[in-house]
Amino acid sequence: MNVRYAMNRRKAVAVVAVASVALLVVGCGAEEKAKADKPAATKPAPQQSATTEGSQPVEEPTETLAVLKGQDGFEVAINSAVRDAGGFLTLKGTLKNTSSKGRSVPDALRGDETEVLKHGTSLGGATLLDGAGKKRYYVLRDTDGRPLTTTGLGIVSAGKSIPVFMQFPAPPASTTEVSFQLPTFEPATLKLS
Repeated sequence: MNVRYAMNRRKAVAVVAVASVALLVVGCGAEEKAKADKPAATKPAPQQSATTEGSQPVEEPTETLAVLKGQDGFEVAINSAVRDAGGFLTLKGTLKNTSSKGRSVPDALRGDETEVLKHGTSLGGATLLDGAGKKRYYVLRDTDGRPLTTTGLGIVSAGKSIPVFMQFPAPPASTTEVSFQLPTFEPATLKLS
């Protein structure tokens, strides 16, 4: 009985080894092909995590496109809205706690989509509304459902700001104005160039 068990075990180990090598070869080929097919300019912005407790002051950019006021003294200032050749629109700005005490970033900012909820507090609930084109654009997600936006938001100290970003599909070039919406914040109009 032990001989039969040992032979079956060896066969199982051999099958696992062959399958592992096959998956490694297929995975490497797919990764190389993906790198070759995807030009560097079309890569989405990297995930950005926020370190919020005791954050350093953020340098204020020279231009502010919009300031949205939210609950509990939070403000979001949008400083840039840049289209890239890959068909993305990236918004960058700051999230500031204007109150006199440290506050947790509201969970509502991540929205209510199941895939986004799994990845913690983020700005995944942000949307752009193209009134003229009658379309709504949601924050992009990666293949694991993580939003392409600042993640890992926690407590923001009193008077401190943290840098944030959000990446959307770019509206058509003919769209020059969108409404930016973030849960618990008042909407704001953004001019696109």
